[in-house]
Amino acid sequence: MQTFPKKRIEIVVEAPLLRRLTAKLDETGVTGWSVVPILAGHGRDGDWTAEGQIGTASQMVMLITIVDATKLDAVMDSVFTLVSHQIGFVTVSDIAVVRPERF
Repeated sequence: MQTFPKKRIEIVVEAPLLRRLTAKLDETGVTGWSVVPILAGHGRDGDWTAEGQIGTASQMVMLITIVDATKLDAVMDSVFTLVSHQIGFVTVSDIAVVRPERF
């Protein structure tokens, strides 16, 4: 089976930032993304958990998108202006897909 190289971007942020983040992705031509809740984690400030939280004000989510390498710089520039001063992180990975026309 033939595969095609793409870039996977994972963005972990507080849930209230999600709408502005997806708007930035739309502006840069990203064709799709998925969001999953983050239930707990551990980082430089110690443990974190969503247990007992009421509402989404401090809930964390992970947005996942796959883009062509030619779009990566534009997407990252747009996203970074939004998330650079927020709690969370951004990762970029090299991946291979089997249906490149979807990305």
